Amino acid sequence: MEPILNIGIKDIVDILIVALLLFYLYRLMRNSGTLSLFYGVLAFIIVWVVAYEIFDLRLTGTIVDKFMSIGLIILVILFQDQIKRFLIDIGGPSRWKHLRRLFKHDETDDKLHAQVMAVVYACMSMSKSKTGALIVFQRKMPLTDYERTGDIIDADINVRLIENIFFKNSPLHDGAMIIANNRIASVGCILPVSHDMDIPKNLGLRHRAALGMSQATDALCVIVSEETGGISVANAGEIKVKVSTIDLEHILSSELQ
Repeated sequence: MEPILNIGIKDIVDILIVALLLFYLYRLMRNSGTLSLFYGVLAFIIVWVVAYEIFDLRLTGTIVDKFMSIGLIILVILFQDQIKRFLIDIGGPSRWKHLRRLFKHDETDDKLHAQVMAVVYACMSMSKSKTGALIVFQRKMPLTDYERTGDIIDADINVRLIENIFFKNSPLHDGAMIIANNRIASVGCILPVSHDMDIPKNLGLRHRAALGMSQATDALCVIVSEETGGISVANAGEIKVKVSTIDLEHILSSELQ
């Protein structure tokens, strides 16, 4: 009697690859706030596999197969930014940074620490004076389109400049500051606003913009509340409020490696 299931090593590898792709897709949808769409796509795939591969329902399987082909094109059009982020996440060069540090000290570590401390000290000062601020750190995904919505300045990162930009009477204090390639690239930038209904009502537009940015890209966002002076961090579609300056230093140092 032949076994019902004849699973070999190649089949196991095949299953693991599909599971890994589904996991990455799940994480991508969760961070972008479209998790319900992931469940819908997953249910459609299950129906297609059951109808076409298991029960050999040719009519149903053919119809669902046509929808799968069209639906894939539609998903690529609708979620081209998320797909680009997914591919950058897989092939980004930052994945190899930790390996390089095992063999030699990276000279950029000291420079990164100095820049992190400049942002931390600036946020500490603005928190005490209740000066609203929104600082976005570019990571692997380019933020060129968002930089163009503001004023390009391409300046060194220092405490005095950050405080002056977000000073209440400064013409550049509205909008976000984008830090890219170890430089203050642009200020007064417009960010996508999150429409997540789970955001606490006491959080304002800066927090919603930071959360929306962290959902649309892999950027790390730091917010200083104008009402309370509290510091918050938005990262990977989640926002953490009431962050101390010590915690802020730790988050920036670890996440921007």
